[in-house]
Amino acid sequence: MRATCILLCFFTFLVASSAHPGKKKQYKPCKELVLYFHDIIYNGQNAANATSAIVAAPEGANLTILASQFHFGNIAVFDDPITLDNNLHSPPVGRAQGMYIYDTKNTFTAWLGFSFVLNSTDHHGTINFMGADPIMIKTRDISVVGGTGDFFMHRGIATIATDAFEGEVYFRLRVDIKFYECW
Repeated sequence: MRATCILLCFFTFLVASSAHPGKKKQYKPCKELVLYFHDIIYNGQNAANATSAIVAAPEGANLTILASQFHFGNIAVFDDPITLDNNLHSPPVGRAQGMYIYDTKNTFTAWLGFSFVLNSTDHHGTINFMGADPIMIKTRDISVVGGTGDFFMHRGIATIATDAFEGEVYFRLRVDIKFYECW
């Protein structure tokens, strides 16, 4: 009797697992959020409104101008305002805090490590991101690796796009966050 039960369970498993051969399971996000962050890099003349600064540069470079050759070797830290729309002057819902490292010699690419620190009526807590940012690609994905508060242990993917830039002083990123693990 027990052997029959085991065989029946095994057969049921095989039928269920082969019902749709080759078909990938489609995951749906448990939570979605779109935010913008605005970065104004210190250039030696804009201390009053700068939200980021170069903290390391290749030997011989200065800390107020990004290095030539794809900014390779520059490291910048930032404390940027986050808004619900693409207007820099909209009320901030939090801060984007972290760093970006220009890490490639033959194209514009950076490595990002940062947190969104949200403190608004709708959201309270942090969302933590990290990953490569091949800047020249229109949209690119980075990992959402965790969070706190309303985003406690959330994980997922953030699709980022450069929404605007003004020379090497200002850029705005649109961040489309999709959480696939929500606690």
